[in-house]
Amino acid sequence: MRIGVLALQGDFISHLAILDKLAIDSVMVKTPGDLDVDGIIIPGGESTSISMLLQSSGIYEPLRALLHEGLPAFGTCAGMILLANSVVDGREDQMSLDAIDIVVRRNGFGRQVASFETSLTVSGIEDGPMRALFIRAPVVEKVSSEVEVLSSVTYSFADSPDKLVPVICRQNKVIVSSFHPELVGEDRLHKLFLELL
Repeated sequence: MRIGVLALQGDFISHLAILDKLAIDSVMVKTPGDLDVDGIIIPGGESTSISMLLQSSGIYEPLRALLHEGLPAFGTCAGMILLANSVVDGREDQMSLDAIDIVVRRNGFGRQVASFETSLTVSGIEDGPMRALFIRAPVVEKVSSEVEVLSSVTYSFADSPDKLVPVICRQNKVIVSSFHPELVGEDRLHKLFLELL
């Protein structure tokens, strides 16, 4: 088994470290030639920058095709945005990989100063709550009936106090999270992703 980690921008190093800790063979994906993998992780970072780099590197089209053929994927924060089929408040030229049937809003939880940490109960994951760090995190505004919500958080938005928001979603072989498990050394979502392979 070999897992690719998109390494164009963002915190791909932390994902590689978790895969190393789990004794999983991994490769940094920087060119289309690096896509000979059994699954791919798309890290957090700046989604518009990653989107532009996906196109300029030539990775976008072959990666999108592989995802539509069933390549397992795990996206955190910006990775969630890139894997979603629709993005609210994105750039007009921002392209989606369209791998999971959700609508997300960029920076939906607020800017950097609104970052927060919480504990989550996650369906299918045992051994206690999961530590979750939200940094300029996307908000899932809509999920299709094909998408399973594995965890949600209650958040008070200015126009909607105490709203229950999905923060981990799965559809077929794609898992996405609004937050950064990799930044706090949390590996259980990585293990859940590896079970899809």
